[in-house]
Amino acid sequence: MTLILDMFEHRSTRLSLVEICNHSGLPRSTAHRILEQLVKLHWLEHTPSGYCLGRRSLGLGGYDGRHGEIREAAADYLHDLQLRTGMVVHLAALEGTDEIFLDKLGGPFARTLESRVGRRNLAHLTTGGRAMLAWLPPEEVESMLGRRLADPATAQGWDLPSLYQELNRIRRNRGLSFDRGEWTNRVVGRMLPSVAAAVRGPQGPVAAICLCGETSFAAMERLAPLVADAAARTSRLLFPETAGRPTPVTGPRGHVARPITSSPRSA
Repeated sequence: MTLILDMFEHRSTRLSLVEICNHSGLPRSTAHRILEQLVKLHWLEHTPSGYCLGRRSLGLGGYDGRHGEIREAAADYLHDLQLRTGMVVHLAALEGTDEIFLDKLGGPFARTLESRVGRRNLAHLTTGGRAMLAWLPPEEVESMLGRRLADPATAQGWDLPSLYQELNRIRRNRGLSFDRGEWTNRVVGRMLPSVAAAVRGPQGPVAAICLCGETSFAAMERLAPLVADAAARTSRLLFPETAGRPTPVTGPRGHVARPITSSPRSA
């Protein structure tokens, strides 16, 4: 196990079973058995593009080691975005079916929003959550959220076909996720439009940057490129080895996922 774990020198290291066998000298069956145990214990993760460090390994540097790295990489871009727009900027990550806030910046208006660092929301309900879900394989989205969407109390007007339709729209819109204020209206009783873009790595989304404020939806659309740029710059800082290369949405066995045809979202 130590021989295998020592091969993962960096957070971004991705290795296939063949590469692990070649570097370790272990028989394929032995390496596979050890890898299965490491994945089961969360020391490693098995993804369509290979094995990488899991949350247990990444957490050795501190409880929120993975989140701390994302916050550090995004910090300058979040501050710049807030200064240029005067609006509230959120940084969030995806944990299971939830979006969790990692950072929040803003002026006096920020205090009127109930969002706070550490707060969780169901990912399919939020602008940032959907920005991240858009870059997951459809099969993974269904596995994560199928039960939530089957329960009217947690679905809150969404179902699987309508969510697929929205995620397809986000991908076609260069990864930009918009909300005209439906979510904030439920939370704070006011329609506050928002836009978000995912911070993406080799395995898909690792975070989302979201902009929210007291403005018109048309104005928010004009500010959307700034959000996309902040997310892209954060991605390049976290994953310099993937700079300039698109991150495909992969399905089982690494197949690229195609858009899913679905029925329109119900009112």
